Amino acid sequence: MTGGKIMLVGIGPGSHDHMTHRARAAIAEADVVVGYVTYIKLVADLLDGKEVIRKGMTEELDRAVSALERAREGKKVALISSGDAGVYGMAGPTYEVLFQAGWTPESGVAVEVVPGASAINACAALVGAPLTHDFCSISLSDLLTPWPVIARRLDAVAAADFVVALYNPKSGRRTQQIVEAQRLFLRHRRADTPVAVVKSAYRRRERIEFTTLEHMSECDIGMLTTVLIGNSHTFVRHGLMVTPRGYANKYELHGDGSTLEGEKPGRSLSTGLLGWTENLRLDHAEGQSVAALALRHKLPADYIEAVLTAPVEETPTAEAASTEDSEA
Repeated sequence: MTGGKIMLVGIGPGSHDHMTHRARAAIAEADVVVGYVTYIKLVADLLDGKEVIRKGMTEELDRAVSALERAREGKKVALISSGDAGVYGMAGPTYEVLFQAGWTPESGVAVEVVPGASAINACAALVGAPLTHDFCSISLSDLLTPWPVIARRLDAVAAADFVVALYNPKSGRRTQQIVEAQRLFLRHRRADTPVAVVKSAYRRRERIEFTTLEHMSECDIGMLTTVLIGNSHTFVRHGLMVTPRGYANKYELHGDGSTLEGEKPGRSLSTGLLGWTENLRLDHAEGQSVAALALRHKLPADYIEAVLTAPVEETPTAEAASTEDSEA
């Protein structure tokens, strides 16, 4: 392999306004642009004078092979994905093809991953700030991943109180996966948990619908939809979905939103790992069993046992903790 280059380009959610400068430059310098037909249409005005290779929905490996073939000829190839190429995009399949072909970073074909805004970022920006705290994404497509694997992941994140983005929630042939996801989440979350259903974010047929977990599966959902499910603290106000991180508990707030000086004394220490560990040991010393503590905190009993038997670490002063965790 000699001479060429493959650029795995994330073109963002579909609007040129949200495409990075590097993504535009990568397409501009490419001799060949490879992509799914819908993605090619999104960047059609950037393709004058270039060889364009259009592939169908299920031809991901063909796209990667075509990119490698052209790169071997010494050409610069932009292999495009909507959103980010590394998030349910072409970066993974392309590396798999490259490794199978014996490619290494020292080979003649260079590879660059050009990041882009994923659907989870685009949809979150449109509905407010739902991802301010811990979140994850799960694809409901069971074409490549067995459904029991997906179901276990859904159940785990629902129980763990993550904000969750559901990719590929529904298609013409896959209609029940979103219903089963809803069923699993309702085992752990309130029926009135906020949900945002965003279709074609930043594209011509953009549509946003706010609903609840109870009614989520009744919404207009398809392959161009991302479903954002809030956690136990997420709320919707004035048409905006927000997941607080806890700053209002850490600092004193006036009614007008302004803050008083300083952090509430000891708040981070009392509610963080060290404070929890200290209280756990006190509760155990007062007679509460490992099993009872595990049930109360919804944590495995062997983890509780390990915490209780671990060496006791010295608790830092409040001043030291505030210095170390000033951006927490």
